[in-house]
Amino acid sequence: MNDQRTICIFSNLKLKPMIQDINIADATIYVGTYKKYNEGSLYGDYLKLSDYASKEDFYKACRKLHKDEQEPEYMFQDFEDIPRSLIGESWLSERFFEVRDAIENIIEKQKPFLIWCNNGHRDLSQEDIDDLISDFENDYIGHYDSEEDYVRELIEERSDLSAFAKQYFDYEGYTADLFCGEYWSEDGHIFYNS
Repeated sequence: MNDQRTICIFSNLKLKPMIQDINIADATIYVGTYKKYNEGSLYGDYLKLSDYASKEDFYKACRKLHKDEQEPEYMFQDFEDIPRSLIGESWLSERFFEVRDAIENIIEKQKPFLIWCNNGHRDLSQEDIDDLISDFENDYIGHYDSEEDYVRELIEERSDLSAFAKQYFDYEGYTADLFCGEYWSEDGHIFYNS
């Protein structure tokens, strides 16, 4: 194996965590407070974010839940179906509801969109969501059983190669070359490497 291919194969290893299946429409947060936590209480409740149209509505519900405190400092002790860049232990991104509403419009492509954001070093909490979705639509190719299946489809579509040439084509080698630069994939989703 040549050195360039070896470097490419190792560069394709993903050291960051895989995107879990997230359905942002089902986003929930367990809301407690620091005061209660410091006093040994985990009192709080799960709030489903689909019940709220805005961050202000969500924080009204938090205040109602912890109305026994004068100025509660909310502690988000658990959350589900929220991209990590949009939440922390004590904050919810200003943009969560805008992102949620936009992602709901591409619900069938939500998982590859979040994979693309993660691998493209995109920041859901900072970048314009419409621009992100447009860039994603340009980069996303589709879901395949393997990278080689995608490459076989590419080769089959080529009219400049005879059936004889396609019969002896090195699909494995060509796949390795293409996915060293022009394309990348995760969990069966294929993307242009823009």
